[in-house]
Amino acid sequence: MKIQFCGATTGVTGSCHLISTENHKILLDCGQFQGGRAQEEMNAEEFPFNPAEIEYMVLSHAHIDHCGRIPLLVKRGFKGDIYCTDATADLLEIMLKDSGHIHEKEAEWQNRKNERAGRPFVEPLYTEKDAEAALKFIKPVLYDQLIELNDEMRIVFNDAGHILGSAITELWVTEGENVSKIVFSGDLGVMDRPILRNPTIIKKADYVIMETTYGNRLHPENSLDVAELFNIIKETAQRGGNTVIPSFAVGRTQELIYELNKVYDGEGELHDALKDVKVYIDSPMASNATIVFKRNAQVFDEETKEYIAKGDNPLEFKNLKFTRTSEESQWININKEPKVIISASGMCEAGRIRHHLKHNLWDEKSSVIFVGYQAESTLGRLLVEGAKEVTLFGETVTVNAQIHNLEGFSGHADKNGLMDWLRGFEKEPKKIFLVHGEPQAKMDFAASVEAELGYKPIPIVVNSEYELESGTEEVVSMQQAMEAEVDEKKINDTRMELYDVRRRLEDIIYNANLSFDKDTSPEKLARIKNIIQELEKSAINLGETIAESDENSENIEISTSDMNKIKASRVRKV
Repeated sequence: MKIQFCGATTGVTGSCHLISTENHKILLDCGQFQGGRAQEEMNAEEFPFNPAEIEYMVLSHAHIDHCGRIPLLVKRGFKGDIYCTDATADLLEIMLKDSGHIHEKEAEWQNRKNERAGRPFVEPLYTEKDAEAALKFIKPVLYDQLIELNDEMRIVFNDAGHILGSAITELWVTEGENVSKIVFSGDLGVMDRPILRNPTIIKKADYVIMETTYGNRLHPENSLDVAELFNIIKETAQRGGNTVIPSFAVGRTQELIYELNKVYDGEGELHDALKDVKVYIDSPMASNATIVFKRNAQVFDEETKEYIAKGDNPLEFKNLKFTRTSEESQWININKEPKVIISASGMCEAGRIRHHLKHNLWDEKSSVIFVGYQAESTLGRLLVEGAKEVTLFGETVTVNAQIHNLEGFSGHADKNGLMDWLRGFEKEPKKIFLVHGEPQAKMDFAASVEAELGYKPIPIVVNSEYELESGTEEVVSMQQAMEAEVDEKKINDTRMELYDVRRRLEDIIYNANLSFDKDTSPEKLARIKNIIQELEKSAINLGETIAESDENSENIEISTSDMNKIKASRVRKV
């Protein structure tokens, strides 16, 4: 078995890793390179493999640096299934179409320049139509659902806590009589953050592919940066300026809305100070992503579910305005009232945020707040590092606005978070590969791991390939490998999830019962009856699944595959 690292090796973008056995090839992620011109040009290069030979792709999450070259992969010959979580699949439709649209517009702009200069025209990396064609290969699955890719490979997605739908992938590979387990971290989230659940701790692995975005940095406490966020907004509004927040459309924007909701729907001095300050989400993609978040509440953390159960949607509040058209976006900068403008892209490389920066960077009354990682050579990185002038749309703009960098909002685990996740393994993996980080971050994190845990990770700093040993010392078959990881905690967690579903169903049924009156329409009655039938059918299927597992074990021990069936049935049908 081989691992070929094809991206996210020299920086934090372009995630792409190829797993090959004698009989099969699968791809982990196929992300776009982002940053300056040099990084962007890497996107058009040939893949270091033949896309037509790849059987399957396994996608960790919907950020463009992990999924952005999928349409190009398909365009160049890939025809296999692309597995991801169901929430990721919902987001992909937004992300990839938007990315295709951006590539088309960039090519049109470049071709206008080329025509005037007598240079040949260029083709977009891919188009919106290419993105739509790629979406046909998406196969959404559930967290904890066991998927058999082929006769040698099985995968399970675990919650990574990074963005909605983000996954840590467990991959079991059979070669001959032996089984090896590879764990791909994807991007790991931060513990105890709003909306999303904590990253899953994995206990066993032969090989680990691990991100290191913040491998040598610590985040401030999120609560401190939340307080600082509101302090900046309040002081900026009092000066008569705008607060501009470049934000990733998926993940960061929704967390900001969540935090703003607490103040705008709350009471007290801060609420009174901001009650007249409007908040604009000026990104069609962010608006659409927020709708997807609302549709996928089943993967939220318990605190957020409780808010929703009480009738308070934490992704809505009175002063929140979503703008979609270009005319609405332009009006934001014409309107002189102090306001908060949240717009994409998060690194200021494209999108409407560049217009808002052009209208606000020169104004000493305004503030710009960065709430996410800024890759090398991006406009966001230049501003964070103190640039006095920047170029926007061919015009030099002086930076007079106050620039703030609140790293406590980052969706990536910091050095301590990464270390805690790695400590979760019960024994040292055979090899730990460090990817998705700038070279120094990887080197520093490798040194920290060796000093604290005694492990010797391998920092991947160039595209490279590694031959892996087959099998593990503890198991010799796929069945043993899977069953070895069923422990009492997993069984108890599943029991608690089933209890929680029952409690929530009781609430739903009670509230639905209250909605009946003499004016209930025949159409509404028919819809409710259909839902009841579906619930009954789901309950029967779930009961049969549990009964089957009972019959196959005298001690009522639930096998890994049965437990996955139970959890899949719960999530999909209830």
